Amino acid sequence: MKKRGARNIRPSKICPVCDRPFEWRKAWRNCWDDVVYCSERCRRRKSKSNP
Repeated sequence: MKKRGARNIRPSKICPVCDRPFEWRKAWRNCWDDVVYCSERCRRRKSKSNP
């Protein structure tokens, strides 16, 4: 059997809108450095969080 120990360790970031951590997703594999928000909802709410 193969062990999957290293596969469970994923990079994470903190969303600036909701202050929650979010982890790397396969859909973001090519643009992880550009990802800032955890969801589309937080991306739309970004202007409300900045005074």
